[in-house]
Formats: sequence, C-alpha cells, structure tokens
Amino acid sequence: MRVTIENTTVDVADDATVLDAVRASGTDLPTLCHDDRLSPRGSCRTCLVRAGGRIVAACTTPTSEDMHVDLDDPTARRAAKEAVELIISELPARALEIPAERSELVRACAHFGITASSFTGATHDRGVDHSHPYVKLDRDLCIACGRCVAMCAEVQGTFALELTGRGFNTVVTPGDGGPWVSSPCVGCGGCVDSCPTGALSEPGLLDLRPITTTTTTTCGYCGVGCTLDVHVRDSTIAAITPTHGAPVNRGHACIKGRFAHAFTRAEDRLTTPLLRRDGQLVETTWHEALTTIAQRLTDIRDRHGPDAIAMISSARATNEENYLAQKFIRTAIGTNNIDNCSRLCHAPSAAGLTATFGLAGGTNPLDDLDHADCILLAGANPTEAHPVVGARIKQRVLAGARLVVVDPRRIELAALADVHLQNRPGSNVAVFNALAHQLIDDDHIAHDFLDQRTTGFDEAAALLQDYRPDTVAGIANVPPAALVAAARIFGRAEHPVIVYGLGITEHAHGTDGVRTLANLAILRGAVGTPGCCGILPLRGQNNVQGASDMGALPDTLPGYQPVTDAAVRDRFAAAWGHPVPERPGLRIPQMFDAAINGNVRALYVIGEDIAQSDPNTGHVRAALRACDLVVCHDLFLSRTAEHADVVLPAASFLEKDGTFVNFDRRFQRVRPALTPPGQADTDFGILHRLARALDADLGCHTPAEALTECAALTPVFAGISHHRLDTEGPLHWPCQAPDQPGEAVLYRERFSTPDGRAALAALPYLPPGEQPDAEFPYLLITGRRLVHYNTGSMTRRTPNTELRPTETLELHPTDAAHLRVLAGTKVTVTSRWGRATLTAHPSHDIAPGQAFASFHFPNAAINDLTSPHTDNTTGCPEYKVTAVRITPTR
Repeated sequence: MRVTIENTTVDVADDATVLDAVRASGTDLPTLCHDDRLSPRGSCRTCLVRAGGRIVAACTTPTSEDMHVDLDDPTARRAAKEAVELIISELPARALEIPAERSELVRACAHFGITASSFTGATHDRGVDHSHPYVKLDRDLCIACGRCVAMCAEVQGTFALELTGRGFNTVVTPGDGGPWVSSPCVGCGGCVDSCPTGALSEPGLLDLRPITTTTTTTCGYCGVGCTLDVHVRDSTIAAITPTHGAPVNRGHACIKGRFAHAFTRAEDRLTTPLLRRDGQLVETTWHEALTTIAQRLTDIRDRHGPDAIAMISSARATNEENYLAQKFIRTAIGTNNIDNCSRLCHAPSAAGLTATFGLAGGTNPLDDLDHADCILLAGANPTEAHPVVGARIKQRVLAGARLVVVDPRRIELAALADVHLQNRPGSNVAVFNALAHQLIDDDHIAHDFLDQRTTGFDEAAALLQDYRPDTVAGIANVPPAALVAAARIFGRAEHPVIVYGLGITEHAHGTDGVRTLANLAILRGAVGTPGCCGILPLRGQNNVQGASDMGALPDTLPGYQPVTDAAVRDRFAAAWGHPVPERPGLRIPQMFDAAINGNVRALYVIGEDIAQSDPNTGHVRAALRACDLVVCHDLFLSRTAEHADVVLPAASFLEKDGTFVNFDRRFQRVRPALTPPGQADTDFGILHRLARALDADLGCHTPAEALTECAALTPVFAGISHHRLDTEGPLHWPCQAPDQPGEAVLYRERFSTPDGRAALAALPYLPPGEQPDAEFPYLLITGRRLVHYNTGSMTRRTPNTELRPTETLELHPTDAAHLRVLAGTKVTVTSRWGRATLTAHPSHDIAPGQAFASFHFPNAAINDLTSPHTDNTTGCPEYKVTAVRITPTR
C-alpha cells in the first residue's frame, strides 16, 4: 500500500507498521522497546508520531492505504521527548556516557536534543551481577523495556529471564533471582545484543574506548553458518555480534560464535614452525621447515611411489583451501589419497542423499523450517550442537508445529516433543522402517508423487511388511503405540520436515539410516514439491559440506565428479596442466591401516587433531608412529602435533579470506578480522609455499582466483564467485551460471538421479558393529556439549571452561546405584579398544544400560574407547555404539 511520510511517498507491504514505512522513507525513529527480531511492544512511547490524524506509537500501529505520517507534529514530539526524559531521570549519569553507537538511549537523547531530564528521579544503587563470564548486568542502567526477556523467550526459547519489582524499581532478573551464572541462561548473548542502554553488556564492551574496525564474516564453529560482525580494538577482538538481518541466523548466535574468541590470543598459539630434532619439537624457520618437508616427501615418492603419501584436509578450512589441498596432492604429489573429516561424520549423508535424490546435500534451505507444521528430529541435539537451529525449532514448536524426536537420550527438545522415540542405539533403520510401514498401512502416502516421480515402491513396501511396530518395538525398545503415534503425526502433516544429525550417520549402517529416513520424506511427497520442507542434515563442523564439495575426497573431484570418469579427469588435467590419477585414493581409516602396514609412509594433516577426534585413537597413534613423515598445520600443539615431524603454525577462521558452505548448501564469505600472530599463515598460504619448495605451481594465487577456477571446472558451482557473494550475498549451490540465483530448493522439476526419479530404498535392519555382553554390559554414546566444540582446542582456551571445566560420564541413576557410584565419583570406562577415566554424573536423560560423554577434553580420552567399526558403504566410524564396562576408580 502507499503511505506518505512527510512529503515522501513509499510503497509498503500490507502488514507493514508505521515504523516500517518511516524506515522505508529513509528516516528513523528512536524505539527503546522495539527490536525487529521481536514482536512489537509499544511500551516506551519514544516513537510517537501523528498518523492518520492520531498520535500513535509507530512500532505497533499498522499502516493503511494513503495514510499520511507527520514526524514533526509538536504534540507527538513533545510527548515522546518527555517519555525519554522520564526514563533518564531514574538513571545514573554514566548512562549517557556510553558511546552512542552502543546505546540506543544515548542516540534517542541526541535525537530529541536531551542533555538532562526535566523530571526529578530517585537515586538507585541496585548493584551489578558479573558472575557470568560473558553476560554482565548493571541493574541501575535497566529501564525495564523487556527486550532482553523477549529475546530469551521469542528468539532463543530458553525463558531464563523475567522482569521483577514494581515501577521504577523493575529490573531484569535471571532464573530464580540468584547469580546469572547459576541461571538457565545458555549464553547466546541475545539479551546483550538487544539491550538499548548498556544495562546488559559483555567484557569487551564494558571498555568504552572506540572500536577500530568491524568485519563481517561467517562463524567457524558448527555447520549452521551464522553471519557475525567482528569488532576489533587495538588488534584484538573486543566483541563479536550477530549480523542483524543475516539470512541464516537472523541476528542470533550461540555462546561459541558470540563469545568464544579468546583462543585467538591464547599464550600457546603456534607462531613459528616447529621441527623435530633429537626427539624434540624446536622452533625453526619457514625455509628450513618447508625444505625439510619437500625433501622428505620427494624422497618417499621416489622410493615408494606417490600413493605412499596421504593428506587429510580440514572441514575447518575454507573452500579455497580445500580446493587447493586436493589440487596439491593430485598434481604436486600425484595421488588421490586425500580425505577430510566428513568421512567421520556425514559421508553417509553424501552417499545416502546422492543415491536417493542425486546430489550430496540437503534438499531445502533452513528458511523453509518457518512453514513446517511437523518436525521429525532424528539423531541430533541442536540446542547444544547447533544452537541457532535448536532455537528455530523451539520457535516453530511454540507456534504450534508438531515435534517427533528420535534419540536414545532425552535431549532438551524431547521435553517439547509430541512423541519421543527413545530408541536403542543402533536401531535407527528398524525405527524408520516401522514408521514407513505405518505410513503405508494408514495410507498417509502421496500416491501421485510416488507414481510419477519415484522408483522402488513395490520392493520397499514388500520389505516393510516385516517391520510392524510391534515387531520393531522389540528391536528398538520403543513402545509400539509410540511408533504408531509418531508415524501418524508425520503422516497427517501438510508440510513435514526432517532434520537429522550424526546420531543417524555415525553408525555401522549409517548410509542405510540416511536412506530409510529419506524414504519417509519420499512417501509423503515432502521433497521437490510446492511448499515442501524437505530434509536438512545438520553438519557438524563449519565447512564439512564445503570440504567435500571442493573435492577433498579420495574418489571425487570438486562437485562430486568421479575420478574414475576419464572425461572429467581430462577436463581437470587440461586446466591444471598435470594428469589426474585415475585410481581412487584411500579413506581416512584406510590411511591408518596402510600406515601400520607400511604402505603409507607420509601423512600430511591440515587442521585436524586425529589423535583425539578419530575413533580407536590407540590405532591412530600407532599409525602416526609408523609413518616416516608426519606434517600438521594447527593453531596449537595438539595431540596429533605431538607425533609430528614438522608442525606449521596456521591461521584461525577469524584470520582468513575465503568462503564456507553451510549445512543447507549456502556459500558464504569468510573475511579476515585479524592478522595471524607471529609467523602463522593461512592453510592457503602454506600450501602455496610448500608447492614452491617442490618446484610446483598451483596457480590461483588468491582465494578469489581459486574459487573462480573451481567454478570453471565444476558445473554446479559455475555461477559462484567472491564478487557475486560480496555484492549479492550468500548463494546456494547448484548455481550453474553467473546470472542464476542458485537453487535453494532442490528437485522442483526432476531429481538428479540418472532416471530423474527419487529412489526408495528397501533396506533391512542390521545390528550395530558392537553389542553389550557380560564383560561390557553398557553402551556408550558420544556427542557434544553446548559450550565446547569438537576437540575443544578453541573453546578450552576461552572462559567457556568456567561454565564446563571438564567432561563427565552421564549414566542412569539406576545404573549408578547398581555400581555404587555417586555424582562426582571417578569411574573407569573400559571398552574392547581402550580405557578412560571420567567423573560420574547420574542423569535421567540417559536410558538404563547406556552412558554418554563428549570428546572435547584430552584428559577424558573418549575416543580411546570408540570402536573401529565403520559404515559398510562409506567408512564412517560408528561413534554412537561402543560396548563398555564401568567401574569405580580405585
């Protein structure tokens, strides 16, 4: 509709407010109680204007056709000014000493020309609460606007805050009124980001000195891909805030991306190359380090052939660095022995989704969660591992969407679920087959879609006859009625979405789990159809999707083009000026076996601590010891670096230029906010340096050139470049031309399989690689904690350790009583593969006979325990099922 703001006419949406129209005209109004991320409140009265002949609050008043808005109406302006004066009359003088760019209140005073209040207010001395390492409360600056409470409720969904007191004594209070650190606060920082006065702040912003630079980049923690603004003062990060209006996180963040940046200035950052001499790693020059690596790689290649060298690239590195890594190993060395940590997490997603639909990524963008009326959450704990997505799921459930959770643990979202299928670890395929059986039995299937756009229904339906809910109940330890109820909730939904994580993929039959889960979406016609919400695989690390997209895999070149295809190899060889090896290389588990067998002599590891993160780490350490040469890039001296012959100091994501691809196939820019410390370099720079030492030229001398070269060779990325990302914003792949926007929703017209149809899978349940027995009676599940990430190398060097200083072993209270173990007791956990000592934490979140722990802490060597069993299709390890014995430590 058309609205006139003073003398400017603007067109706005039908549901626009007067404030929206004012902003559309290029003008702004002070709004102390308003935040675009929240529902409007209209309580502060600072945005009063005359609109349609009445004085109204602009933030809550809807526009109407041909409405005229007067911003300078004297009555409205005087009332708004007096509202601000009344607010500041109760505040200390320091409230107006905060820099204007950090205080909406200061800017509101400037807007109205206020330097002092005409009202006389009371003096308050309500004190501060600095108990939390990040969230700092100054009660005397609180104006009870309610924005922090609304952020915690409406955006984060934690409901940890409320306003207490009356009148001018009203103030925000966490939890039950105790210290902030003891409250349910999850540290997302939303309250700090929204506070208009500085009552809620953080350590780096309590310092009132100005920010020097602000850089917009993409978070380097989990695979959600949040856009962040990095604020730097004196070459140090003062604060990181979520970018308002960013497409993925929409101005929200989690405790890791928001606050866990102190690792960048940790005292033990590697700043010079290290070379092993007489058994000790000592500092050396870049020249000596690179010359040593080049000479020893050349010697190994000359004596044992190029396949005696293997490289593990990094899901924490940029796309451009992964592209360069696979180009380096294939051209400068001459082998396809390259893999990345997606092998350990989402390789079954790539294999399963490709076999089912044709492409190795999720089918829909996160945005489509907004109109889902049913969420099937399987094998994922997003409120801890992907908190921004977890918050979005909460928002949908609180808005009325149904929720089905499939998880052996009682995760936070299980408390909101209509049905929680707390299945036995390793029984996913049986559960999904039971749900599919019930969908067919109830006729909750899309007949036309199945007839026209799929294959394999008859075979699948025949197999599913054996997976009645009462039969599967015995396999999965789930009540038959719960299976029926879950299937009917999913079957009756108009817009169901499937969200899943590593609890589906990290199994001996992980690819089967992905395919049988995808069957549910196919049966409902929930992929590739109008209004569909599809399947969203939650990637673990920041660039798990991108590392594989870029060809850091032993059997595919960039864009999942097979190395066994001669035409593909010829195209890359022509561009690279070097032949591409035709035989697929080794996967990560195969690399370790080959090293122990003497077939791999050199292992080059980029940004991964395989001696802590990989399963059966005793076997990994043996592989490292067996190699003639181990090289690693890292920020810190990791467990893997302890076995290395050469350690090269690397840059963090906050010091890099390039791109990441998030879990919904979205290319996003990564920009350096800091300079790497000392002599540290980016992985991109290190690979170029080493190539020159080997007399090789990798070309593409900048990250922008690398992505351009990749796009020229990879049809699904052909339209993506740094220039487009900088000018247009994030782009989804496939994006096959510079004038195409990218395909956020896949398969609208046909699937990318050879016949253009989605393939239903008829796959039987097979037992996991390990089963409990009398000697090892418990099943260990591994996963993540909210405040830490992966091996903890970054988060353990931040104040996050104040919130979780060590790892614990969760076990059911019944099991704890049987073992005579109390909370805080040290226990020894033993598997068929290793041993670890942890502190017991009895919890009803874990089922009897099971235990849970994360691998964030080196002193809790969880992956010493995990088994060598792997997915029979992709080689992904079975982290989620390990038989263990638990005994009190004596």
